[in-house]
Parts: sequence; structure tokens; C-alpha cells
Amino acid sequence: MSALSESELLAKVPDQLFIGGDWVDSTSGRAIQVHDPATGAVIRTIADASVADGARAMDAAAAAQDSWAATAPRVRGEILRGAFDLLQERADEFALLMTIEMGKPLAEARGEVAYGGEFLRWFSEEAVRISGRYGVNPEGTGRTIVTHLPVGPSFLITPWNFPLAMATRKIAPALAAGCTAVVKPAELTPLTTLYFARLLEDSGLPKGVLNVITTSTSGEVSAPIIADPRLRKLSFTGSTGVGVRLLKQAADNVLRTSMELGGNAPFLVFEDADIEKAVDGAMIAKFRNIGQACTAANRFIVHESVAEDFAARVTARVKQLTVGRGTEDGVGIGPLINEAAVAKASDLVRDAVTRGATLLTGGSAIDSDGTFYEPTVISGVLAGSDILREEIFGPVLAISTFTDEADAVAKANDTEYGLVSYVFTRDLARGQRLIESLKTGMMGLNTGVVSNASAPFGGVKQSGLGREGGAEGIHEYLETKYVLTPNPFA
Repeated sequence: MSALSESELLAKVPDQLFIGGDWVDSTSGRAIQVHDPATGAVIRTIADASVADGARAMDAAAAAQDSWAATAPRVRGEILRGAFDLLQERADEFALLMTIEMGKPLAEARGEVAYGGEFLRWFSEEAVRISGRYGVNPEGTGRTIVTHLPVGPSFLITPWNFPLAMATRKIAPALAAGCTAVVKPAELTPLTTLYFARLLEDSGLPKGVLNVITTSTSGEVSAPIIADPRLRKLSFTGSTGVGVRLLKQAADNVLRTSMELGGNAPFLVFEDADIEKAVDGAMIAKFRNIGQACTAANRFIVHESVAEDFAARVTARVKQLTVGRGTEDGVGIGPLINEAAVAKASDLVRDAVTRGATLLTGGSAIDSDGTFYEPTVISGVLAGSDILREEIFGPVLAISTFTDEADAVAKANDTEYGLVSYVFTRDLARGQRLIESLKTGMMGLNTGVVSNASAPFGGVKQSGLGREGGAEGIHEYLETKYVLTPNPFA
């Protein structure tokens, strides 16, 4: 079959809400315009859900919960496996759609399809491995049974930067565990989630198990869902500020929560590191997804004896990056998501340079119809610079220095965030020490990428609560139940 054109693909994407297994219009009659950040053009107009639509979606999820929880784990797993297979067949369509609505280069979008698909495959296998235990209590007077049951209807709020993978990372474990869900994708990139809902529909998912609402009034629509006593789980990926507000709302009904929040990842390069491998890792950790990732390296903290060499090598590589629309051949840096993202990158670079940092390349917004910012390297970033405190979310690589291991650890941990850290060193003992001394939920040791469906993703401190992926991921959607029975031999 020949590849679809952009217009043909966009025409296939549903423009309605997915509630109770049906595609329905919004009761508000309002619409959301979705833009291509590379051109500013409107690419699709879709339904804008109201509070009433959110209630309809919650009703559908609650109504389907008992029957979905009672569905055999093998059946749930096979539906997810079927969705994985369908995603492989439609991989090029999903990749192109993500590039159009979010801006990432097409090669990276294909990588996200592969990564996002792995959550479907992983949790299709985990669905049949929900285990428990049976044993004798210490006194010998009874038998203990521990089992795990679906927590119940879940509200899943996904971000704009990884439109497919962030959806599958939440949806797959929820469905595998036997939970129904209401999904609210980001207003900026909702099309991929709508298209994925169509894929799950084609995979045979029963009506009401998954519901998708797109809205421009997230807070207004989300609050009644979170307050609904039938809801038992809230999962959110996004900024720490929004996460804190959601946690406060979730507290009223004592909801189970998973929060994957902001990051300020340190990237440590020690004097004994393989500098070329460190540069390779830096290019991935910083510029993947145009720097718009919570796992993106934010602070490059380099030993003072190799900082100049590292800066020169990484700058030479950054200068080779091609900026353009993600569909164009050879493009390594697409647009930022909107004008606010461009303004933030500009402000952070300007502040750092004003305080004494040296601009090695880039440093400016690109005048075009889209929202592009030059891939940038600055060195000699001084303490007190905003760029060391704030999540950049853009293609800006900021270098500061350290003197010894203790200084490196102190600077790396000097943040309220604790999602991921990166370390490059040839010293195994040092690497082992840093595993324990760096206050992050994840660490890349001599590698610039850590995400994998089989591993628990998540942070500490203000980077969040809970884990997504790995054996831990499905337990975010399960409650533990303990039963005591009398000694059957008494």
C-alpha cells in the first residue's frame, strides 16, 4: 500500500470525542484548532470537551469497570498484543502524524512509535503475571492470602511532547491491570491519542473501557472528574506546578496517584571519561526531541580539566545540526512547540550570557512562520544563572565546571528536582558511589538515554511519585488485598 499524504492522514484522524465506545460531538459545540508548529498552519479542528462531556466519559468508564476487571487476564493481554501488532502495521502513519502536530524529526518520531509500542507488548505480557502469595502466619494459627485487584476507573492526563509513548505508558498498564480509563491528551498534540483510540477500537477493546476527551479548558473539565467518588486513580505527566495542584485535588478522595513531573537533569563528565563517548551521550541526552523532554540533560557539569575540550567537541557537533520541518530529509532539530517555548529559551540564554557565560554557537530564535530556535551551546555558566534552576525544554546545552567528586555531587544535587542524572567516567567504583550519592530516580552511567518499557521510570523529590514501566508499572493500577483464614488443620 502506498504511503498516505499528509492531508490523507489527517483526514483519517477522528475529530470527535471517544466516549462509551462511540465517537461523539462535544455538548459545548466548541472546537480546538491544532497547529503545525513548523508552519503555524491549522492542520485539524477537533471537538472541545465540556464539563458535561467529562462527566459522560466518567460515567462510561465506571459502567465498564466491573466487566473489564472480570475479563480474563489473557484476554486483556491479547487485546494489548493485538494493538501492538496493529501499531507496527501503522507505524509510518503514527510517525508522520506526530511530526506534523508536534514537530519532532521524522526519524525520532519513528523511534517513538517503536518505544511507545513496547509498552503495549510489555504490559500485554504482564497482564497474565499479576501474582499473589499464600502462607502460614508466624503463629501457625491461620493462613495468609495476598492478592492484587484492579484499583478501578483511572484518569490519565498526558503531555504534548511524546504524544504516543506517554499515552501507551499509562493506558497499557491500566488496561492490563483491569482498570478502565478516561484519557485527556494535551491540547497542543491531541491527534495522536485520538488516532490511537481508533487503533484500540480496531483491536477489539470493549466499549467504555477507554474514553478520550480533548479540551481547551483542562482545569475546568478535570476537576469534576477528580472529585468524582467513582474515580480511584489519577496519573499525570507534566509540570511540577500543575502536578502539585492535582495532588491537592486528589487528596479529597484519597486517590492513588502517579506523578511524572519536572526535571533538571545533571550530566556529569569526569576527568577520566571517554570524552568522545560523553559527547555522543550529550547529543542524545540534550537534543533528542529538540530538547523537549523531562529526561533531557539540563546542566552539563564538567570537570575543569576537560571542560574546554568537551565544549569544543560538542560545539562542533551542534554546528552540524540541521534545523527545519521534521518531515524534511536530514533535519535534526525541528520547531519548539510554541512561541512561549522560544521565548523561554531566549530568556534563559540571555540571562546566562549577561551573568558571564560564553556563547559558543546559536543563541537566537529563527525568523520564520514556525517556532524555531537555534541549537545552542554556552559555556562558563555561573552559579545563580536561571538556566541552572529552570527546566530549559529546548535545544540549549549549558556547561559549568566542577573541581572534584564532592563538588560535582553537591552541584548535581542542588535542585528541588530528582528525575534522572547522567554520569560519564571510566572509574567503576566512582560510578557505584554516584549511584547512591546522586538524588535521582534514574541514572544513565556512560549512556545518554535511559528510557525502556521494561524499566521503572520515575523520579524523587519534586520530580514525582510512582513509577511507569517495568514490573512496577502495573502495580500502580493494583490494590493489595490481604485475607486471613483459620488453620485448616486445627
